[in-house]
Amino acid sequence: MASRESLLITTAELAVRLGDPRLRIADIRGSIKPVSAARPHYAAKTEAYRESHIPGAVFVDWTLDITDPTAPVHMMLAGPERFTALMERLGIGDDSAVVVYDDTGGLAPRLWWALRYYGHDQVRILDGGWTKWMAEGRPVSADVPPMRSATFTSRIQSEWRADAVAVRAATQSPRVAIVDCRTHDEWAGKIGRGERTGRIPGAKNMPSALALEGEFRTWKEGAEIRDLYARAGVTSSVPVITYCNAGVSASVGLFALKLAGFDDVRNYSGSWYEWESDPTNPIERD
Repeated sequence: MASRESLLITTAELAVRLGDPRLRIADIRGSIKPVSAARPHYAAKTEAYRESHIPGAVFVDWTLDITDPTAPVHMMLAGPERFTALMERLGIGDDSAVVVYDDTGGLAPRLWWALRYYGHDQVRILDGGWTKWMAEGRPVSADVPPMRSATFTSRIQSEWRADAVAVRAATQSPRVAIVDCRTHDEWAGKIGRGERTGRIPGAKNMPSALALEGEFRTWKEGAEIRDLYARAGVTSSVPVITYCNAGVSASVGLFALKLAGFDDVRNYSGSWYEWESDPTNPIERD
């Protein structure tokens, strides 16, 4: 079971480590529009990074850099070659200690999960992110850090990811819990970002945002998160698969469950966009 300290880093701790040559900070700020808004719903905050960021931070465009532009499913995670090339371009190597931050709490877990999936376990999320960093008057910079060489070795850890085959099997098994990390209305099929609305059959609803609290969107304590999921009928007694629309909020849900002490959690990274694309996949609605 992972400790809170191995998953999160405080702003105070990061501030004293800014000069650490092994440290690599990744800024993955971006936005997700409401379902009712005009598309595109997803955007990276590239200009915000250029204006100001944590000193030494490199920027990751979550809509492009860590996705596969050739995949038939929208926002699918980049393959190992593309992901490795990105990490090395950013100076993130096998020995790097990585800190990821955003400004909402809803995007940093995507890169955190991708790094864990590709075998890099020295990664933590900045609790409170950019918003808390700024509120505390911490140092910022507009300087883009110089390129530095790095060797990143992708080592796929299959236990971090579920595919459609595993999800279909889970819909028929009481020994696996499927968690829908989208809003309640998306889960119920009242609204949706895809071509069809609804949910994967049997999925429990636990919106990912509920694991965060306060003006800085800091992470709740593990016991609180366990209680949240228990009320939704999800406990650590069975393996869990999280999903959303594109695997992003599913990463938030997975991170929350790790904070809560769950060991066996996988991200269905193809999520709703992949599930709905196959007309043979069953769908539930309220």
